[in-house]
Amino acid sequence: MTTRVRNESVTDWDLRRSAYEFDLPAELIAQEPLEERDQAKLMVIEPAKRTRRHALVRDLPSFLDPGDVLVLNDTRVVPARVVTSTDHGGRIEILFVRPIETGLSDYPVWSCLGRPSRAFRPGQTLMLPGGAAVTVLSRQGPGRYVVQWRDRIDVLAFLERYGQVPLPPYIRRPEGPSPRDAERYQTVFASVPGSVAAPTAGLHLTNRLLAEIEARGVHVARVTLHVGPGTFQPVRSEDVREHRMEPEWCSIPKATAEAVRAARARGSRVIAVGTTTTRALESAATEDDRIVLEGERWADRYITPGYRFRVVDRLLTNFHLPGSTLLLLVAALVGREFLLESYTEAVAMRYRFYSYGDAMLIL
Repeated sequence: MTTRVRNESVTDWDLRRSAYEFDLPAELIAQEPLEERDQAKLMVIEPAKRTRRHALVRDLPSFLDPGDVLVLNDTRVVPARVVTSTDHGGRIEILFVRPIETGLSDYPVWSCLGRPSRAFRPGQTLMLPGGAAVTVLSRQGPGRYVVQWRDRIDVLAFLERYGQVPLPPYIRRPEGPSPRDAERYQTVFASVPGSVAAPTAGLHLTNRLLAEIEARGVHVARVTLHVGPGTFQPVRSEDVREHRMEPEWCSIPKATAEAVRAARARGSRVIAVGTTTTRALESAATEDDRIVLEGERWADRYITPGYRFRVVDRLLTNFHLPGSTLLLLVAALVGREFLLESYTEAVAMRYRFYSYGDAMLIL
């Protein structure tokens, strides 16, 4: 069998949020995508050997072996951000997160984020572009609401026409997202609409690169996990175990479950493209025999140092925010000290961070 990545012994300090803070110059937060997706830098790290190498994403095939299974998240980002105004000219922003099945009405009910809060009082009706409207039903939490559409509307079609790409807050667009964002904040293999954020590790891959990977005898498989706003939610508790992840809908096709099972049987590696793919696979894994179960479910696996990975051996990922759940997941696979040493080197070598930034391959 392949040697699986193991993290170092976990201490109390490894489970404290402040242990995952690091200094990041603002100019290293990538504001624009590169001209070519696969021209991003690639830091290749091997925790077992405590080594680091530097390459480009286009070199990824050379680090893969025949028989490996490379798993992608094929979710598609929905232009879910809608800007409208009040009767008095005030600006209202709504991020439509996901539908809620009530079975009580033909009119769609959705969970959303909205601001300002005064515009989202229960019973309030908000007018949207194109003559559409939603009524606020309830408040779910800070900035989070349940709304019902006034008509039997195709919500995804409405958002495709009137919505904007929901870029993360660290990508500054005073005038709103550009047409280039609509193309580049989307993977080339995105096919299932439902996310409000991109599975960013997949942004680096091109059709040509994927074809080259398959030509090396690597099996490329897919899962779907619809990325929710919780991906940007910081860990606020000092004890990271007290944080609660927001569940996200995911689906594991039968073909992917079988490919993973076959890889495990022959001792090949399962390489996840991104933390969302990792969470989908690990949420679908059995506790004992490391088999991935096919089908739909809510992925609620919160991965922190000390977690025993059941499926994922290796990971392609971006460089993440300090104190984020994404950074904790990577630390669980790599070990906190070696990961932060690698981040320090990335800063020194001017790697670009976050969604439009560079990548790390963990072997």
